[in-house]
Amino acid sequence: MGLKTKYQYTYFIYPYLIEENNYRNYLYKLLKNDKCMLKIFEPQKDTRIDAYFLPEIKSKMFWSLNMSTQGLRDYETMDLNMKATVLSKKYCNVFEYILDKDIPGKIGEKNGIFFDINKVEIVCFNTGICFLLMKTVLDTGVEFADVLNFNYKFRDIQSKIGHTKEYDNIKIQTQKFDNMQKFSEFLEQLTSRNIEAKKINLDTDRLITYSYTCLDQESWNETTDILNLEKEFEKYRSIKPANEQVSDVTYSKDCVYKEKYMYYGFANNSTVLLTSEANIQNYTELLFEYENSQLYHFVYYLHQKVYLNKLNYEIKQAKNFENIKSRFITFAKADWIYEITNNLIGAVLDKYYRKELKLDETFIRLKSKYDLLYKDYEVNKTNKHNNWLIVIIGFIIIIGVIKLWFKIGG
Repeated sequence: MGLKTKYQYTYFIYPYLIEENNYRNYLYKLLKNDKCMLKIFEPQKDTRIDAYFLPEIKSKMFWSLNMSTQGLRDYETMDLNMKATVLSKKYCNVFEYILDKDIPGKIGEKNGIFFDINKVEIVCFNTGICFLLMKTVLDTGVEFADVLNFNYKFRDIQSKIGHTKEYDNIKIQTQKFDNMQKFSEFLEQLTSRNIEAKKINLDTDRLITYSYTCLDQESWNETTDILNLEKEFEKYRSIKPANEQVSDVTYSKDCVYKEKYMYYGFANNSTVLLTSEANIQNYTELLFEYENSQLYHFVYYLHQKVYLNKLNYEIKQAKNFENIKSRFITFAKADWIYEITNNLIGAVLDKYYRKELKLDETFIRLKSKYDLLYKDYEVNKTNKHNNWLIVIIGFIIIIGVIKLWFKIGG
């Protein structure tokens, strides 16, 4: 008998880039879209975010938390052009895409997996780096194997668009998304063509997976065979189908964090959380925290990862070092050095997020490239300065010789 779920959801995250000189226009496009609403964070309503993040991050990611009532009124009175200009100066903006109703879908023709798309958000940073967050929820009472198969299939749904046959019989059966091409059009409508992402070697074919599952108490309790449970969890962590054979659990503490009835799993392109209803807080508190503060924490670091790749691309181009220098130093001072949270679980997640996304490793490698480019830039600048000195000295000598010649001739 398979593992039964109490509740589950999966966010699929699609990263995309907007050219920085077109970022304000993109925000205007979102504001003009009746289905896109700027998400206003309020201390009374967003208590989890307010308590989770440290002040510096809150002021950047969730700037409306500190905004006065009059400030919000002033913003609402602005026209769309002025709003776009104001928002383009903010470090981060979050938009909610208003769905007419839950969008039902189905994977497979016969024994399909039914699911809803019931939440869509767009998170935009002033670097032009954005993320589309799409929350999917399976029908109640599904087995854990369904979750494994769904995550495995759906994360590659974007890469199969345009093929003559739909990937593994995946069909999204709804009036809005009655086929894969309609889903592609929905993505392009909100994210544009995402040409810039290809320049920095950003994988946009495979969606980033951020998943939560709470098993029912009969499936995970004091008498549960933990070895078999952990084999299933390893499939979950590494986004494998249910029929994948796991002979041994070989993951290390570097990619898994465990507490009783709570397993976090981390990989380069995914984060998952498996819990049991044996602990009541897992489905009354943690499931909300995970898709709220902890999700935005993850997105913050996804932005850092993509921005480091973007800087790496610009350093390779080496067209304007002064601009690269300014951007690198600003990132190091404004983003890299700040702590995110003092929350106990948040501090643990921080360590795992950074490691699995290879942030420190990428930053050190980028810093080495930057140092070499900087030295080369300083050498060239010194050489140019010396060349000018030689020219000036030569000119002075010539003037002196001419004066001396006239003096002798006189």
